[in-house]
Amino acid sequence: MPPAKKRLRSYDPAKIRTAVLAQFGNVREAIRTLTPDQLALPTGLGDWAVRDLVAHLTVVVGAIGGGLEQAEPPPGPVVPLLDWPFATATYAGAISEDVARIAAESVPVEAGSAAGAEELFTLAASRIDALLPGAPDDRLVATRVGAMRLADFLVTRTVELIVHTDDLNRATGLSVPYDRQALAACTRLLADALAVKAPGASTEVRIPPFAVVQCVEGPRHTRGTPPNVVETDPLTWIRLATGRTSWHEELDAARVSASGERADLGGLLPLMG
Repeated sequence: MPPAKKRLRSYDPAKIRTAVLAQFGNVREAIRTLTPDQLALPTGLGDWAVRDLVAHLTVVVGAIGGGLEQAEPPPGPVVPLLDWPFATATYAGAISEDVARIAAESVPVEAGSAAGAEELFTLAASRIDALLPGAPDDRLVATRVGAMRLADFLVTRTVELIVHTDDLNRATGLSVPYDRQALAACTRLLADALAVKAPGASTEVRIPPFAVVQCVEGPRHTRGTPPNVVETDPLTWIRLATGRTSWHEELDAARVSASGERADLGGLLPLMG
């Protein structure tokens, strides 16, 4: 995937910071309630149990403080925000190794609670509280995919937090709330990633109330109802974009509507591995 040449959308850094902290708080409160039986439940994410998912969430939020504790990377190439969704699959193996280690050390099912995870979330919260308020948006942060602007890295945290909140809810039957701003940022970034992967203007993808993008090569539409239209809700879109579900499954369930000869997005999804 070639690097994105431009930002298709801007994000309000202050709102993104608030959204990340809000969704982090939602997840933290839910994890405090998990029982040993819930920690042992399968997630449908490979061989991960809920305890592995919880461990990954501590990595997701801990990366904010960890990145700010490190020295700022030297000037050089910076990873554009829209490159991030396509780069994550490269590091799936390393992420799984980190998760397995943390899960084994901190979230043992036999412990009777998620106390180990809560301890890690408390540590992450203290580091974020100490370091994030004074960090400028343009500060560079070292990440697995390369140096990123802090403001852009925080947008990626909304994706990780929303996607895995949904994973947690579906695996456990919990109803962890989705912060609206975090859900919006996640939806928009993944929608814009589709437009990067399939540039064009023949198909309109609508994900109300958060995003509308034009994509797919073909005749450009200028007036009236577009001939090729895809519409779905934010969570269904996020599941499609991250491979949690399939195009045809969601079409059959009527959670996606698609009209027009260029409205089949099945060959373009998922966007993230």
